[in-house]
Amino acid sequence: MASSSPTGSARAGRCCPARICRDNGIVHRLTQPRSPTTTGKIERFHGSLRRELLDDAVPFADLPAAQAAVDAWAGEYNTTRPHQAIGMAVPADRFSTTRAEAERELLPLRLPAVLALAPAPPAPADPPQTEPQTPGTAVPDSPPGPYHGGPVEFARPVPPSGNMEVLGKQFWLGTGRAGMMVTFWASTEVIHLTIARARIKSVRSHLSAADLAKLAASGGRPAGPPPIPAAEPGAAIEAGRAVSKDGHVSLGGRYYIAAEILGGTMVSIRIEQNTLMFFDPATRVLLRTRPSPLTWDQARLLRGARPAGPPPRPSAEPVTVQRVASNTGVIMVTGQKIALGRIHARQIVTVHVAADTITIDLASDDIRTVRRTTTQPVRSIKAQQHRKAAHVS
Repeated sequence: MASSSPTGSARAGRCCPARICRDNGIVHRLTQPRSPTTTGKIERFHGSLRRELLDDAVPFADLPAAQAAVDAWAGEYNTTRPHQAIGMAVPADRFSTTRAEAERELLPLRLPAVLALAPAPPAPADPPQTEPQTPGTAVPDSPPGPYHGGPVEFARPVPPSGNMEVLGKQFWLGTGRAGMMVTFWASTEVIHLTIARARIKSVRSHLSAADLAKLAASGGRPAGPPPIPAAEPGAAIEAGRAVSKDGHVSLGGRYYIAAEILGGTMVSIRIEQNTLMFFDPATRVLLRTRPSPLTWDQARLLRGARPAGPPPRPSAEPVTVQRVASNTGVIMVTGQKIALGRIHARQIVTVHVAADTITIDLASDDIRTVRRTTTQPVRSIKAQQHRKAAHVS
């Protein structure tokens, strides 16, 4: 259908199309340079507009006159002028047919997540005397109590882009949660995001007491207890982090080694008095253990800090790695040299490292198992990583 705005390009020039698409959950696709056939329909429309209106038009007196002329032409183009490409119908017919109406009726509604009724407030000891209510008369809900400081709760729907914003800070929830209602529990220390009472994420708060008062005045309410109770002094604390490609994680603005083998993965970290325990957040399988440089007061202020769950369990499965045999047929795993023979020189072999044994797959029916004599952890998985001999494990 034809557009009736000649100033659309000017308006588009003053805003960012990519931002408009992102805010509305639309994938912004660009055509290849010098490929007019990619946009054939709009080019065909431009040709009709130029041939039927602009070629014979006198100079317009002003912009409103030009807009009125284009509006009149677009109205005729969409509602009166027949089009051969659609069987001599008009474009408006294609947007008001019974089938189109039925398809619009079948579009699913975008509903928020499952909502639960808030518990009713306790009745006062001596309820005031009120006039009897007529049956069927609706009793208005009582407004939330006045805000006197402290944490605030407020709810907002996730936009189509999946990116929410609260007083200058963005919260990425993904397009898959678009339309869901998110409840924010916010204080000056932490912000919890929940959907249907299930916690989605927790981040360090950027809000001041004045910001909380502003949120309370714009639809917020005094908050109840937080979705995650505060950790008891000295208790273990957990936080989630992404491991950098070189095996480090950021805690409290400083980087600490986790393990290079974990590079590029998401891990959970259990912070105890003297130990950092890195584990898989899905299975709670222990991956690495390091000395903890953090005090309890430092740990509880970390971004996303929460009370720890049960201790992670060690993995019962062997760690599978690859190694390239040297020119003499020797590989090194966990600091242990294993001679395979010159027949395997420069070959890539698969090695399974268990607690007491190391198993090497040499061929389809040639498997060699040796006793493990070191306690060093596995530091690399891929055989293509070239290292100096002093750093190979």
